[in-house]
Amino acid sequence: MKNRQWQVRAPDEQAEQHYLVQPRALAGGGDIRHVSEFLRSSGWRDKSKKGGPLHMESPDRALRITYDPYVLPGGWTIHSRADSTNREWSAHLGRQTPVEIVAGLTDALTRPRSAHAPNVWAPLQEQNWHTRFEGQDYMATSPDGTAWMHYHHSPEGPAMWWTGATDKQGNGWTATFTRDTPMHLVQAFSAELASPDPVMRPRGRVPLSAQIRTWSVSVTPSQLRAWQQARITAAHTAAWARSNTQSHRPHTSARPYTPAGGARTRR
Repeated sequence: MKNRQWQVRAPDEQAEQHYLVQPRALAGGGDIRHVSEFLRSSGWRDKSKKGGPLHMESPDRALRITYDPYVLPGGWTIHSRADSTNREWSAHLGRQTPVEIVAGLTDALTRPRSAHAPNVWAPLQEQNWHTRFEGQDYMATSPDGTAWMHYHHSPEGPAMWWTGATDKQGNGWTATFTRDTPMHLVQAFSAELASPDPVMRPRGRVPLSAQIRTWSVSVTPSQLRAWQQARITAAHTAAWARSNTQSHRPHTSARPYTPAGGARTRR
């Protein structure tokens, strides 16, 4: 975010104090609407009950996302049922997982899969994370040592992804992805985890940690609404484009089977 973005305000608006926080992995959970509003604008159904946990369902009902802060340990659960091409998988992310990092995964659920082979470690290595083998595990650690990503595999148990962040006071979060979680989704998550960009938190919502750096900024309500609306508009636009592409896709009927060498007349 550039400094000039914070200098534009509508007349008679009272600016509010916010903070840019770095590293983002230690910024705290944030506003869950960053995730839910994007999904809703992408065509997902909000199945939440009033006063209860968040519960979102994909248009084809194959994916469910919940956020439940009322139980221990609480947090995010993403579950996908098995289909003709994918096995069942799930991910569990702690309550203090920053919503911007959660959105790396959940936003990717609304987009078509890239034709390129995914590489979970590439975004981490691009940001100078230290990658190495430790026994049966392959792992990466952030340059400041506060965040990590592991691929754990052992004969005694199922393979899984394990990631998280913690400061010297023990504050932080962990997340796990089952073995069959599609790799492009784990990569989308790791890209947001490794991003050097700070995230914004309102006053009173910044964690007390000696490992974070903060910058005070003045933000007006109209600026916040504009940034939120830009994200929602992007989701609406992508959803419309997908729907338009599918509706204009040509329909072809199956041709009768013809043996090699052309059709033959039975005598």
